Amino acid sequence: MPNYTLESSTVETLDGVNLMTRIFKPKQVKDNMVIVLVHQYSIMGGCQALMKGMASGLADKGYAAVTFDMRGVGQSTGKPSLTGFAEVADVVAVCNWVSQNLSPNKILLVGSSAGAPIAGSAVDQIEHIIGYVSLGYPFCMMASILFGRHHKAILQSPKPKLFVMGTEDGFTSVKQLDNKLKSAAGHNETRLIEGAGHFEMEGPAFDAEMVKCILEFIASL
Repeated sequence: MPNYTLESSTVETLDGVNLMTRIFKPKQVKDNMVIVLVHQYSIMGGCQALMKGMASGLADKGYAAVTFDMRGVGQSTGKPSLTGFAEVADVVAVCNWVSQNLSPNKILLVGSSAGAPIAGSAVDQIEHIIGYVSLGYPFCMMASILFGRHHKAILQSPKPKLFVMGTEDGFTSVKQLDNKLKSAAGHNETRLIEGAGHFEMEGPAFDAEMVKCILEFIASL
């Protein structure tokens, strides 16, 4: 028996897009923090179902977790954008909904792969977001063609940040990550997953490891 209940809701963005959202509510709440998880690149098959393992793992540990399909994914309305800037409004809408309906005084924002730059652009738009976790942020030159304009927002944010990356990530090398974080504001942590590739780390085999990284970061806040 899982230690959480699962609920569904629809969140409307300011531009009228309806986002299908799932809420993983722990039966025994450890903290009133809510963790909002942002899925991978919509155009390449990213969807909230890929975040279920982490969301359920966090709820099992006593933390409410929220996943959602960004615009144009699953039953969410609208169309996905190439650069992810329209999807920033989706993240903001879900975080505002969480603040209004789940009554947390703190939100932790977690983004996976392309969801990391999208989430990063929303971090300072919501007062109740107290920290940010990136799982495989695509900092490389190729990905920067699409997501490069998101970098500035998260690197200049004073909020605490954790960057988790596999040492065999094909999009970002360890050196590239280190160089980017040299200019980052605020408190920044890195966690390297030895031998893990970019897409490998997104798979269910690494869900427990990702949950562990997130929980350890929460403990440091």
